[in-house]
Amino acid sequence: MTNPVTRAAEVLKEHRASIDRLDAILVYTLGERFKHTQAVGKLKAEHDLPPSDPDREANQIKRLEDLAKEADLDPEFAKKFLNFIIAEVIQHHKQHQS
Repeated sequence: MTNPVTRAAEVLKEHRASIDRLDAILVYTLGERFKHTQAVGKLKAEHDLPPSDPDREANQIKRLEDLAKEADLDPEFAKKFLNFIIAEVIQHHKQHQS
């Protein structure tokens, strides 16, 4: 029979390995997302469109809050996370317009 502390260490190691894989997925997913938002920023700059689209942003925040609820994730956290990403995207779009 395995000692409880040893077994806890094994379970902890398994959880951490899963967390590491999920972190990699998040980073690669964000990288892919920013490739598309960079393309959007260039398109907006070429056509003299504003860097921000408040209606779309509001719809996206609502959509992400709903998805967060379905995923059993704190909707406020999802909202803060998306607002952070949106702010970064808008900065990139502004840079394209300079």
